[in-house]
Amino acid sequence: MADIVQQRLEDRIPALEQLERVGLFTNKEVKSMLKRSTALEYKLHRTVQSKDDVITYIQYEINVLELIKKRRARIGYHFKREEIEYPIIHRINHVFRRATTKWQEDVQLWLSQVAFNKKWGTKTQLSKVLSSMLAIHPDKPALWIMAAKCEMEDRNSSESARHLFLRALRFHPENKKVYQEYFRMELMHAEKLRKQQQELEQAKIDVGEYNFSPEILSGKLAEVVYRDAAQKIKGAEFILSLLQIAAIFDFTKELQDTILQELQSQYVDDCMMWDFMAKRELDAAGAPELQSAKGRASDTDRREERCCVVYEEALKSLNTEAMWTCYVTFCLERYKRKTNVNELKEKATFYLLKKQLQVLLSSGDTVSATQIAITATQCFSQSFEMWSFSLQTLVQLESTEAGHLFQEALKHVNPKVAVVPQLPLSGTSSNSRFALIIPAVSSAMKEKYLEWSYKTGGYKRARKTFTSLHEHRPFTKAFFMKMIEIEKEQETPKMSNLRDYYERALREFGCLDEDLWMDYIKEELGRHGNPENCGKLHWRAVKTLEGESVERFTTQYTLLQTGHV
Repeated sequence: MADIVQQRLEDRIPALEQLERVGLFTNKEVKSMLKRSTALEYKLHRTVQSKDDVITYIQYEINVLELIKKRRARIGYHFKREEIEYPIIHRINHVFRRATTKWQEDVQLWLSQVAFNKKWGTKTQLSKVLSSMLAIHPDKPALWIMAAKCEMEDRNSSESARHLFLRALRFHPENKKVYQEYFRMELMHAEKLRKQQQELEQAKIDVGEYNFSPEILSGKLAEVVYRDAAQKIKGAEFILSLLQIAAIFDFTKELQDTILQELQSQYVDDCMMWDFMAKRELDAAGAPELQSAKGRASDTDRREERCCVVYEEALKSLNTEAMWTCYVTFCLERYKRKTNVNELKEKATFYLLKKQLQVLLSSGDTVSATQIAITATQCFSQSFEMWSFSLQTLVQLESTEAGHLFQEALKHVNPKVAVVPQLPLSGTSSNSRFALIIPAVSSAMKEKYLEWSYKTGGYKRARKTFTSLHEHRPFTKAFFMKMIEIEKEQETPKMSNLRDYYERALREFGCLDEDLWMDYIKEELGRHGNPENCGKLHWRAVKTLEGESVERFTTQYTLLQTGHV
């Protein structure tokens, strides 16, 4: 082991000498770097390797690269990159390869190497890393998509991107996301070629020698992808997602018409198709002579009436809960915009809403019932009857959205005089308070009460409220973060108080919430903190976090140390 370490240290000497010779580092700094490198090399070549040692090694080398970059900018020296940076980049990739070979299942390690090569512009190495990663993890569609995007955007190779998407479809022949991104890539490729052709024509350069195929320029390759996807994946929602992607590009009118025609002919029994066709009436171009506000309002009314006609036509052949949900949701959204169509008046819509909720509840469609109940309160925000009706519906369904809906209700009443609505719940008396019965609402009430205390009584009252509540479960993370936010808004925030709030939050959520640990570490790195505490917090986080949270935290911490966060 000693011989290997000695050889690797000797390999570093030419680059270190260059650093000192060109004035980027002093002799003292070079000696310090060599000493630190020696310690890291010995850890890296132990008989039993540790992932932490590997990450520490890589992190140190990246820090050196970043420091060299800053020193170059400061003194204006931009030469000898092959002798200084390139050996370090090569060394980092070598360690990454060893790590990904030993811990092949660690996706974060692979992604870290991809991010490193993208940042430092090593395109050839990037392609090799992506290829190796996909050979180990072909079962992850997201990695195929990421790799194809890297080929398209970073290496400017649409051919390689297309090849990767085709390989991805062999492993995931019915994956919607792969098809969507493949479809988008082909359209982006066509758009890129069209721009190149336009630039050449503007420069009056003969485009005859360039291969600009009319079929590719018009998006025919994307149409091939669409047809293949439509055969393998059924459903109006997926077809609509492709149509929306095509609509982004201004040269795809013919392709959009094709998709739209097939959508209408093949999915007459799908409420998503009818919902889309109805809402298209809103986008119909108005008459050019309607310039006055009154004229535009009348035109909008006519469009909304046409939308209702389409919905009514749909209900004749598709009288289902899902179709009614689309219709009612549309009515509520348009009512919120204060339209003048008679069918969208408040009383009619409210009656339709209650009727539809009863149908959904009786049929067991709790998801749609929850969605409509929440949407209704947004449109009838001043109606006590609507808030009460929607809250009772969510309580009856035991929905986790009840807490959030109650918070929204508090925004529309005066917190100084408002009384929590009395909701008759099964198993409880009719006088039971909603906030005390539903745990989710009890948690939400703490945050809202803390916020109200701060707004009405200032910092001291907020502190008093927090002290009275911080031992009474259940909690939400937002409750602690709100107090942290209040403390940081003060002219001279106390770090001791911030630490207390973070520690209390970590007792409740520290096992699974890596972001909370990162926020605490960033606080210590801030103006009022103590950076020396970061090491202890890192050690505690690794010991406390569970499952995949540990890997996510390690990645975020590494990115923070390298200045990428």
